[in-house]
Amino acid sequence: MEARLNQEQNRRSLITENSLYRILPRDTVTGHALVAVIAIMSFLAALTVGAVQIVRTTSIEWRADVTSEMTIQVRPAENRDIEEELRKAIEITKNVPGVTAARAYTKHEADKLLEPWLGAGFDLGTLPIPRLIKVRVQNIGDADVVNFRKALSENVPGATLDDHRNWSSRITTTANAITFIGFAVLILVLITTVLSVSFATRGTVAANHAVVEVLHFVGARNSYIANVFQRHFLIVGLKGGVFGGTIATLLFVLLHFAADLLNTLPGGGDTAVFLRQFGLNRQGYLGIAFVIGFIAFVTALSSRITVHRTLRMID
Repeated sequence: MEARLNQEQNRRSLITENSLYRILPRDTVTGHALVAVIAIMSFLAALTVGAVQIVRTTSIEWRADVTSEMTIQVRPAENRDIEEELRKAIEITKNVPGVTAARAYTKHEADKLLEPWLGAGFDLGTLPIPRLIKVRVQNIGDADVVNFRKALSENVPGATLDDHRNWSSRITTTANAITFIGFAVLILVLITTVLSVSFATRGTVAANHAVVEVLHFVGARNSYIANVFQRHFLIVGLKGGVFGGTIATLLFVLLHFAADLLNTLPGGGDTAVFLRQFGLNRQGYLGIAFVIGFIAFVTALSSRITVHRTLRMID
């Protein structure tokens, strides 16, 4: 009885030693290459998740700004006092439910809006330039918008109302398209990772075919060998995922700091505003962390499935 127990202990120690150190050597060219591939895939996946999060957050902010304002355009016409038309439009606007503020642009302000296209110093006195009224709204209903537009058309000829819903719809469509493209890229990255791990696993099993046969001979089961591969490739996936995800995170952090730095320099305000759009919030960083863990999980799972299929072919 004691001899049988010693034989069982020796068999288990042989399996552990061979499986951990002879089948899957830690430092190999193939292992380093796989870590590099997973790191690159993780970097691309993290960039994709971060970019999608930035687009969605920015689109929500833009839509909130766009839908919180309306614009009334009053076109000048003969035999009509445009200042009186503006006053009537503002009176109608203030009586609309959901309107919080209304302000008419002065003639000078209206001329300044055209300077980027016509240039400074251009004589606009003879041109029939429309006057604008900026309207701030909050929780305004569709029926109120319809009644608002009708009241303007009946009482202020030449006045038109733009509720900016076309712009909001375009922003939503663009954000959804970018999100779809981002998820497509993420799926392609995951597929590439699975294929890379599968090829690496098959190569490792094929290179150690004799050792696998010895393990079978001493009593090792396929599930045990698969567990060894799974643990090994889980570590590989975590190494590559953490490396690639960390680089992507540092890139977003550097862009944020660059925006703060440019904001302090003369003439760098516009660039700073643009770069600040690439800053991630807490959800973005959590998304990158999730990608790292998910890639490690996919790496371990794909290696386990590949080992089971390969061992069945060997058997």
